[in-house]
Amino acid sequence: MPNQVNHEPSNEPSNEPQTSRRTLLKMGLASASTLSVGGLLAGCGGGSDAVSATPAPAPTPTPAAKISSFALAVLPDTQFYARYATSGESNQYQRHYGNEPFAAQTNWVARNAQALNIPFLIHLGDVVDQVGKPEQWKVADSAMQVLEVAKLPYSILAGNHDVLNDLDYNGDQSRGTDAQRVLANEPYLQWFGARRAQRQATFGARDPSGFHEYHIFTAQDQRFLVLSLSWRISDAGIAWARKVITDNPTLPVILVNHQLMNIAPDAVTPLETDYGKMLWEKLIRDNDQIFMTLNGHHHGAARLTKTNNFGNPVEEMVVDYQMAYQGGNGLMRLYEFDLTNKQIKVLSFSPWVPMKPADTLNAFDRAVLTEANQAFTIDIDFAKRFARFNPTFGVGQVTVASSLVEQARAMVLKGYTEPAVVEPVVPKDADDYPKVASTVAHWRFFGGADGAAVAPGTRIADVTGANPLVRDALNVNGVKNAEAGDIVWSTDRHRLSSAPGSVSFINTDKNVPRLSYFVTDAAAAINAQTFATTGYTIEAFIKINPAWVNSKHAWMNIMTRDGKRGDLAGFNGGDAESPPLLFAISSLREVQWEVVPDVSGARGGLASWSGEIIAGTWVHVAIVNDPVTHDTVMYVEGAPVLRNSSNVVGLATLSARSPWVVGGGSWDGERADGFFGNIGEIRVASGALKPAQWLTARRS
Repeated sequence: MPNQVNHEPSNEPSNEPQTSRRTLLKMGLASASTLSVGGLLAGCGGGSDAVSATPAPAPTPTPAAKISSFALAVLPDTQFYARYATSGESNQYQRHYGNEPFAAQTNWVARNAQALNIPFLIHLGDVVDQVGKPEQWKVADSAMQVLEVAKLPYSILAGNHDVLNDLDYNGDQSRGTDAQRVLANEPYLQWFGARRAQRQATFGARDPSGFHEYHIFTAQDQRFLVLSLSWRISDAGIAWARKVITDNPTLPVILVNHQLMNIAPDAVTPLETDYGKMLWEKLIRDNDQIFMTLNGHHHGAARLTKTNNFGNPVEEMVVDYQMAYQGGNGLMRLYEFDLTNKQIKVLSFSPWVPMKPADTLNAFDRAVLTEANQAFTIDIDFAKRFARFNPTFGVGQVTVASSLVEQARAMVLKGYTEPAVVEPVVPKDADDYPKVASTVAHWRFFGGADGAAVAPGTRIADVTGANPLVRDALNVNGVKNAEAGDIVWSTDRHRLSSAPGSVSFINTDKNVPRLSYFVTDAAAAINAQTFATTGYTIEAFIKINPAWVNSKHAWMNIMTRDGKRGDLAGFNGGDAESPPLLFAISSLREVQWEVVPDVSGARGGLASWSGEIIAGTWVHVAIVNDPVTHDTVMYVEGAPVLRNSSNVVGLATLSARSPWVVGGGSWDGERADGFFGNIGEIRVASGALKPAQWLTARRS
C-alpha cells in the first residue's frame, strides 16, 4: 500500500454528496442491497371436507445445463491482518473477535477449493505491514501454510511493505529495484523464498533475484500461466519475465503485480500510474498472451480495458481493501472463468465477517459487496482472444453444475444476515444534540455571513462558557503571508451536526508557512486538564478540501495542545519537536490521534489511526478513552477503526497555561501544519461517551 481512509439528504441545504453512510471508505463500500435467495414454490390450496380435488402433477424441472468453469481466489493486501494479529499490537483481532481474518481467508479457500473448482490462489503482495517485525511474518507464514497443507497451489509476491527499501517509481531504474537489494538481508526471501515456492505443484521458476516467480496451472483441460512480479522490478527482471512468456508461447498469461493501476478520488475511476505505464510499454503491450492484470497497493477497486499492439483487450484490475473497516474486514475476491458462457465473473466477499461474534457486528460488516466496481462480469471469447498464440484453446470438460460465484455467494451468506442499517436522524434545529454534563469544552463555529472572513481576534464561544477560542493574530510565531480571508465562515456542515455552519481554512501552505488558527486563552481551565482518571471523549466534524495535496497539506492539524513533547519529563519517543497531542491528517489523509500520556517515568507517543479519508466529504470523528482500561478507540462515521492504542492514561500537558489550538499545530516551538478544509463543531468531554451521547445523535 502507499503507507496511508457520505450521507442521506438533510432537511437543510448541504454541499455534501448525497451518498450512503457506508461509503466513507475510499473503496466505496456502499449500503447493502437485500439479497433474496429462493426457489420456485408450487402450492395448491384448500378444498373442503365434502369435496376433494386431485392436484395436477408438478412438472419435472429441467436440469440446468452444466458448464465448463473454474475459479481463482485472490488475496489483496493482507498487511493489517498480519500486523494486528500480533502481540506487539495487542492481538486486536483475537481480543475483539476470537479469530483472525488472514487465517479465515485461507481456511475458507482450502475448505471450498474442491466444491468451487479452485485450482489456484493469487496473493497481490504487502503480505505484512512492517517488514522488520518477525511476528507479522509468522502470522502470514501460518495463514499461507493452510494452503500448503491442503495442497492448494498459490503465487505470492513482495509488496512495498515486504521489502527493506520501498522507494516508489520515478523513472529511475537504478534505484529501488530488486537489482539494488542485498538479497541475503530481505525478510521476504527468508520467509517466502524459492524453496518454499517450489512446494507448489504449479511452480515454474523464480528469477535470479528470487523476488519474481511464475506458475502454470491446469483447469478444465486448459493451461494458464500466472506471472507474479514483486515490488519494483528491475530491467533484468523484466527481461526474465519476457523470456518466461517466450518459453511458454501458447499459454494465456495473468500478470500479477503489487502496483500497476491506481484509483481516482471518486473511488471507482481507474487511474494509470507511471509504473504501470512503464510495464505496459516494456512488457504488456507487445505480449499478446497477457490478457489480464491484477494488482493491489492502491485503496479500493477499479478496472480498465486497454488495447494491445495486436488489437486485443487487456483487462486491468486493482483491488485493495486494507483501508476498509477493520483493515479490510477479511474481504477478498473470486474470479470465475466461465469458458462455456465466455465470461469472467467477479465476486468480492468476506469469509471472515460471518465468523465474527454477533454482538460485534455493525452496518459495516458486509459479507458480500454488490457495487458495480466490486461485482461485475467481463465478456471474453476466450478462444477468439487467445487464437493468435493458441488456436487449440477450447472449452474443456463440462463438469460444473452452475455459476461458481453464485455458489460461493450462497455459501458465504448461508446462515448470515447482515446487520440492519439504522439510518441516523438529521437534526431538527441548532439545539438538537445530546447535552452531557461532563462537557469540558464545546466549540460551534458559526455566526458570520457565508464566505465572509473570520476576523483576527474573533472569539468562538464555548458552550460551557469556560474556554472560548480566539482567532490568533496574523503572522506571529513563524507564520508568514497569512491574511484575514484565510479563515471564512461557511454554511457547509456535516448533515448530522446541529450547528448551522463551520469555518473554512483556505490558502494553507506548509511550505511558506501560511496558516491561520484558533487558540484558547492562556488562563482557560481546559489547558490544565489531563483526563488521567476520568478518560475522555473528543469529537470533531471535519471536511478535507478537495484541493488537498500532500506537498502542501500533509500532517495538517485539526487540533493540538501547545508545547514540545520532548520537554515532557521522561519523554523518550520520536518527533520530540511535536506537540504532546496531535489530532491531525497524515500524508496519506488518515486521521492521526497521537498523544503522550499523563504518566510518570518513561513515555512516548501512543496513536490511533483511521483509514484514508475521502477529500471533499464530511466525516465525524470520535476519540473515546475508557477511564478503567484506558483503551483508546477512534470512530470514523460511527465505525471503530482497527489501529488503536491500549493503556493510554490521560493527555499530557506542558503547563496549565499551554493553550489548545484548533486548525493548526506547532513544530519546535513555531506554528506549523495548518488545516486545509472545514471544521465544524468540536466537543471535549471527560468520560467515555456512548454513541447515543455523541453530537451525531439527537436530544432526548
